[in-house]
Amino acid sequence: MSDSTLPNWIEEHVRQYMETNGEKGHIWNGMPTLLLTTQGRKSDMSRTIPLIYGTHEGSYVVVGSKGGHPHHPSWYLNLDKNPSVKVQVGSKHMNGVARTSSGEERQNLWNQMCQVFSGYTEYANKTDREIPVVVIDCC
Repeated sequence: MSDSTLPNWIEEHVRQYMETNGEKGHIWNGMPTLLLTTQGRKSDMSRTIPLIYGTHEGSYVVVGSKGGHPHHPSWYLNLDKNPSVKVQVGSKHMNGVARTSSGEERQNLWNQMCQVFSGYTEYANKTDREIPVVVIDCC
């Protein structure tokens, strides 16, 4: 189930991704996207959002940019309470555990993700918070 508080275009992205098992939506505006499902920290409901992703050493990497908003995105805050997630990449469905990268690892992954989507640099310039770079280890 996706989050009904999301903008319509995001809801539509999630719907198409799910209905076509990733055939539509995996590549969005030329970028790879996955579906991340977290457990709501307040509602305890499943929340699904499409995110641009990269890979590193067999793990998936996503960025909690929220377009440079001053606050972290809800999906990222949900990970504090429960780092267990579900991930769909194309037609592949997996369980995973998310963690926030830090230090040199974060910087290297940040640089990698800015190559995937150059807008992250602009988003970082719009906010005072450090934008989290999340690593998802799937099993």
